[in-house]
Amino acid sequence: MISMAKTKVAILRTRPETVVEDYRRLLKLGEADQCLDPSRPTILKTNISWHFFYPAANTTPWQLEGTILGLKDLGIKDLVSVENETVVINAYKGERLNKHRPIFEKHGVPVKYNFRREDMEWVRFEPEAEMLVLPRIYPEGIHIPDFFRGKNIVHLPTIKCHVYTGTTGAMKNAFGGLLNTKRHYTHTWIHQTLVDLLAIQKEIHSGLFAVMDGTVAGAGPGPRTMTPHAKNVILASGDQVAIDAVAASLMGFDPMKLDYIRIATERGLGTGILSEIEIVGDADAAKERWNFSVGDNAATAFVKHFWWGPLSRFQHFFFHTPLVYFFVFGSYFFHDYLWYPTKGKRVVREFMETKWGKKWKEY
Repeated sequence: MISMAKTKVAILRTRPETVVEDYRRLLKLGEADQCLDPSRPTILKTNISWHFFYPAANTTPWQLEGTILGLKDLGIKDLVSVENETVVINAYKGERLNKHRPIFEKHGVPVKYNFRREDMEWVRFEPEAEMLVLPRIYPEGIHIPDFFRGKNIVHLPTIKCHVYTGTTGAMKNAFGGLLNTKRHYTHTWIHQTLVDLLAIQKEIHSGLFAVMDGTVAGAGPGPRTMTPHAKNVILASGDQVAIDAVAASLMGFDPMKLDYIRIATERGLGTGILSEIEIVGDADAAKERWNFSVGDNAATAFVKHFWWGPLSRFQHFFFHTPLVYFFVFGSYFFHDYLWYPTKGKRVVREFMETKWGKKWKEY
């Protein structure tokens, strides 16, 4: 692992007319070339929280294109995107509706899928680091995609709230890539799971970097049913904990009160202590506080009782058996057939009239 001498987070203010070039400058400010090994292939791990387009939910096309160009500027040219899916998210639909596929084709970046056996195999992995929860959750052993080992990885999250973790970003973005479709087993211990996954990443990857889009940020019950707000900032860092901490503070949260950031800091996997983070670029932008809150939607308010509430004692019965498909269907039906048609489409229509919506139409 190539490490930086200081914990550094780069932040820039941006606008639609300059955003791609701003991303290229951001990667230089964040010293991506010092965090990644240019002799190794580099995985681009996009974030598709919803296969539908919805503002702030998914990696934006300008974020993806700017990152690809920025990496190539720094001599990091052997790029490959890896996509994952969940029981309620379709990866192929997501990359099409979020305009990722044309960018990959334009810049010659191949796409692989961690759920296709012809692309990669899931192999047992024995971490050297002490694990907090994964061995207990998966007594049959921890399995990861063999394709990930020995490669750099660049995470491409957005700034948004999350109903299970408060905020989500670089650390949470590893969740889909490194865990298979049984990742819902971890939800009760989601904060500790993210820390375990970061420790694993530091062992298997030749370099780690994150590029985060806050051109439009999501408040409320994310990662899908949010209220988008144009915030016009972009972030980058080789410290996954630090970039999540800065994003959390922008949203109005105390980073060290978010368990996944606090525990990762305590275990020396990065720092969530703002006074220990060097801000480069438009440093005054990092002082903003947006006063976001999380909340719930109907689906998450119901299922939370099984993760942390009085129904948690029945968790294994409902989620480790075929009964889980009742919850899968419920989530899918609520989000795709109730919430999106009645509320989501209106938000998208309003977004398309904004400056970032007009930028979206250009792709």
